[in-house]
Amino acid sequence: MVQTRNFARLLLQALLFSSFVAAVPRGGNDKGGKGDGGGNDGNGNDTDGDNNNNTPAASNSTTGGSIPANNTLGAGLHGDSQCLGQLMCVTGFVNGSTVTYELQSTGSQKLGWMAIGFGGQMANTPMVILWPNTDGSITLSQRQAPAQIMPTVVSNPPFVATAAPSLSSLTGSQPRLVFTVPGGATKQTLIWAFGINNPSSSAVSAVLTQHINSGVFSLDLTKTLSATAAAGASGSNSTSTGGSQTIPFQVYQKTIIAHAAVVTFGFLFLLPSGVLLARYTRTWNNKWFTGHWILQSGIGGLFCIVGIILGFIAVHQHGVDIPSTHKTIGKILLVLYVLQCSLGAFIHFFKIRAFLRIGRQPQNYFHALLGLGIIGLSFYQVRLGYNQEWPNMTGRPVVPKAVTIAWIAYLVVLVAVYAVGLSFLPRQLHQEKTSRTKNFGGNNSNPRDDHEMHEQSPLHSRTGSNTY
Repeated sequence: MVQTRNFARLLLQALLFSSFVAAVPRGGNDKGGKGDGGGNDGNGNDTDGDNNNNTPAASNSTTGGSIPANNTLGAGLHGDSQCLGQLMCVTGFVNGSTVTYELQSTGSQKLGWMAIGFGGQMANTPMVILWPNTDGSITLSQRQAPAQIMPTVVSNPPFVATAAPSLSSLTGSQPRLVFTVPGGATKQTLIWAFGINNPSSSAVSAVLTQHINSGVFSLDLTKTLSATAAAGASGSNSTSTGGSQTIPFQVYQKTIIAHAAVVTFGFLFLLPSGVLLARYTRTWNNKWFTGHWILQSGIGGLFCIVGIILGFIAVHQHGVDIPSTHKTIGKILLVLYVLQCSLGAFIHFFKIRAFLRIGRQPQNYFHALLGLGIIGLSFYQVRLGYNQEWPNMTGRPVVPKAVTIAWIAYLVVLVAVYAVGLSFLPRQLHQEKTSRTKNFGGNNSNPRDDHEMHEQSPLHSRTGSNTY
């Protein structure tokens, strides 16, 4: 019985030992090792070594990252990757006789469209522009421009770019748009641009709004696009998903901001202040005109003219002069302002005696109405500027709604204050009538004496400008 137990124990130990040996993985060449999990097997496949096949798989992962998560495109390919302006990353890799370009948003800003151009400047550079559509499709538009203006579709481009929807991804916070072109130079200088306003059309000729940032970069497609580089590009993208990045203002954009601040202060604060000064003080102070012309032509003129000049400088710095309603009205306001100042000077220096006897001169009425018209048009112009011109010219978002609320509130307050000032009008008209009766009531009065009395009256300053 004891012998039987010992034999059973030895048999069990032998079985356990043989099982342990069978479980140890075998390396090296194993012609019949189809069940192996290691090394090079009889099939010639190496599942954990380098894969030298440069053809990207058609079923690449659509997850975020500069290179798809399965790393099929990153291992052993030749290419290069650059992240640009905290907005997008561009990866180019050679795939046989073609080059594949991947444009991926970092997620720091809403994607409207992305583009790269094959050259060092915008003028006459072939561009490939891509944007997603609401139906899940991708539009690829090949364009060109003779200068820094909106590029237009090229019917016969120097090369044909083909969108690669299977490699693209529109999901998540980092959309990826991919296209291929025939192989070319391996060391490339390119331009890039990123816009946040979607064209809202799948047509290749759709209108594009101004990009929020652009620049020049280079790719060296002779480099080995390793898995490490791919992961690095992906990592740089993921760091931007925490929220919106603050995009630095370009020089011309800073000039636009200065232009807006200066002209707004001039046209919407100083000019109305001059009007209200005249409206509220003319019936009791004969020195009102001094403050009026200082606010209107002195300090106000300085701000208005300098602000308008800054607008022209901004257009010059931008290098793009696209006609717009805002620019047209700005030029009209400049002409009207010069006309208004000239009319005020004419009223001040030249008196028409015939009108002095019967009442206020007609040019005074015109001066008053023109002044109010300029201020009203200025309010409309400011709204056009921040609501349309700013996003169209810079590609940046429309300013917050709080700006419009403040604009409306200030306009309402200004109109109300002016309306209250009109309560002084009956007193003003009564004083003017009394003054005319006193100064010009007799037929034998001396015109020179009449004129001197008229100038000395607090109701009729030296301007004769009973405006506002």
